[in-house]
Amino acid sequence: MTAPHPRHRRALVVPAGMALATALAFLPNTAATAAPADQGAASADAASLSYVVNVQGGHGAPAHVKKAIAKAGGTIVTSYEKIGVIVVHASDADFAKTIRKVPGVQSAGATRNAPLPSAATTDLGSPKVLSAAEVAEATAEAAAGQDPLENLQWDLAAIKADKAHEKSLGSPKVTVAVIDTGVDDTHPDIAPNFDRAASVNCVAGKPDTSEGAWRPGAAESPHGTHVAGEIAAAKNGVGMTGVAPGVKVSGIKVSNPDGYFYTEAVVCGFMWAAEHGVDVTNNSYYTDPWYFNCTNDPDQKALVEAVSRATRYAERKGAVNVAAAGNENYDLASDSITGPSSPNDGTPSDREIDPSKCLDIPTQLPGVVTVASTGAKGLKSSFSNYGRGIIDIAAPGGDSTALQTPAPPATSGLILGTLPGGGYGYMAGTSMASPHVAGVAALIKSKHPYAPPALVKALLYAQADATACTKPYDIDNDGKADAVCEGPKNRNGFYGWGMADALDAVTR
Repeated sequence: MTAPHPRHRRALVVPAGMALATALAFLPNTAATAAPADQGAASADAASLSYVVNVQGGHGAPAHVKKAIAKAGGTIVTSYEKIGVIVVHASDADFAKTIRKVPGVQSAGATRNAPLPSAATTDLGSPKVLSAAEVAEATAEAAAGQDPLENLQWDLAAIKADKAHEKSLGSPKVTVAVIDTGVDDTHPDIAPNFDRAASVNCVAGKPDTSEGAWRPGAAESPHGTHVAGEIAAAKNGVGMTGVAPGVKVSGIKVSNPDGYFYTEAVVCGFMWAAEHGVDVTNNSYYTDPWYFNCTNDPDQKALVEAVSRATRYAERKGAVNVAAAGNENYDLASDSITGPSSPNDGTPSDREIDPSKCLDIPTQLPGVVTVASTGAKGLKSSFSNYGRGIIDIAAPGGDSTALQTPAPPATSGLILGTLPGGGYGYMAGTSMASPHVAGVAALIKSKHPYAPPALVKALLYAQADATACTKPYDIDNDGKADAVCEGPKNRNGFYGWGMADALDAVTR
């Protein structure tokens, strides 16, 4: 059986029983104080659910479909005409069944199990925040030309980003969108590179462009801000340095105050990125409420279809979509996985699934760059999912310091990032690996500004440092294999094409 897992499963606590001197982020599903309702959903009936309706052909929404939605008691929130996805609120439990029978409808399904607004919980736990003393010590030890905290960032050297920065910091004409929990653009390491025009709040399934709507609330997760700093924290003599400190970063908020990443918000996020000149999207989450969406279930099939349409559209418009592989140490290429408790907003239960038919979205969607995590010793992180033919590339996401200890002066095996309110802290997970790859993709796009997504991805993989399977993989040295790697040095289940290479990105 699998233990209940956090909604933010891309940033993770190292498995129980492993010694850990510092706290990691996002412990699972712990009741806490009430959080605000979904933005834009406050006026919805308490018994309403949210649905996606996908019309055949992927274009527009025929008038008769819209009429059928109204007749079935549905209220259209928004319609993404270019991909044929309609977001609807409805209180009738049979709404999806009714709409699926309408000519011209390909699929329809509920995006959640909890009525609008969803049950209020918040995440318990927080990143290991750097104290003033730790900041002062790191600043005093910083080498010439380094940002004050850069000597704590072992991950930059692991992908040769420190060497890359001597050649290029990336172009301000390139934007990476952080589709996540929100970004604090007032942070002094993010503000210089923030792209306000490409930022938005998509929580309700339609864009909210009001000032600051993309920021996390005081009680909300710092996850997106941490990710943004990893990608593009400015090299400005303040704090830390991002992988691509010269590119722009935007915040596309898709996580509601309860921490759920629902389909309608994720679709909105990709569509916004597509229409606002974003070059790379980073996706360090899975789409709630199902960890794996099985296409033999009519509701889950509709969710896969809606997000797939959105990711494909974003790529057609020029965006490279990068996603975290997940943190359960699953072999995603296996025949069977005991999926963790889903749906996580209803009555959850474990279930046996075939990962080739039940997909983690957007991670397993065609065209998406799937990223595994490595630790300070360059080995697959103890928690990182893997799978031959599934993992495309690897990058530092951290691991327990006890398992993979970095070389001094770095003191933590976790990943340093920016935190809301101007702070800095350590986190770990494939959530932290994905932004490293997004940053390298941004450097490639900076070097080759006219390269389409297919070429950027081809260069990303060709430039990766081939990394052979770790055999045996006994990360905790207890005499038992913790995972099995399959495949050759240049294309295997742990590291894909290999470790992302920032130096090649700016020189080749």
